[in-house]
Amino acid sequence: MKSFDVLAFDADDTLWHSEDGFTASELRFVELVAPFAPEGIDVRAALTAVERKNLPVFGYGVKAFGLSAVEAALTITDGTVATSVISELLDMVRATLTEPVRLLPHVPEVLAAVGRDYRLVLITKGDLIHQTRKVETSGLAHHFTDVEILLEKDPQTYDRIFRKIGVAPQRVCMVGNSVRSDILPVMALGGTAVHVPYPLLWELEHVDPIDADRHHFAELESIADLPAWLAADQAPTGPAYGSQI
Repeated sequence: MKSFDVLAFDADDTLWHSEDGFTASELRFVELVAPFAPEGIDVRAALTAVERKNLPVFGYGVKAFGLSAVEAALTITDGTVATSVISELLDMVRATLTEPVRLLPHVPEVLAAVGRDYRLVLITKGDLIHQTRKVETSGLAHHFTDVEILLEKDPQTYDRIFRKIGVAPQRVCMVGNSVRSDILPVMALGGTAVHVPYPLLWELEHVDPIDADRHHFAELESIADLPAWLAADQAPTGPAYGSQI
């Protein structure tokens, strides 16, 4: 008997690259703004602080980053930043919003393989327009019976989604790269979660290491390992999150 009825997948940094683009944008922000900033200012940390402040208002995604970047540039420099810098920041955001989706290795074949035995749903968060565009242009949309684009990922939201699609949390396995957003909320509802780390993680997604119940948690080196893990149909045997980090 299968342990799960539904496999739920995160999108950004689970199915396709995302955080490497944000990291590059942050580094470019520092290059552009630092010459106008007072000595002793940690420009990148100041940007992160503005993003944290704005999360309840702007939410997640490239547009939210762009708004926070412009605000941070003006605040850090007390309005002395050149208008050419603001213009380049806006161009950077526009380019990111229109860049092609870059799939992670093995993703299409893994979805095809596990989709033969499980119902697949996509649960991601961020800007509705941008995330919808990425789903539609990725070539992966046909694998999923449901696509949910959320403002936030917390137990209450996951519970609403699971009720909507008609599945008990205990029959769901969530696959994602963020312990904070993909792993802990689903486990809090009694579901199982598989952590597939991405080399980069946004600072605001970091959490303290957890001592996870290995009957409801596994950590895989690659999404390519998912079919074999599911085929074993046994309690996860991967290390608890944090044991190798």
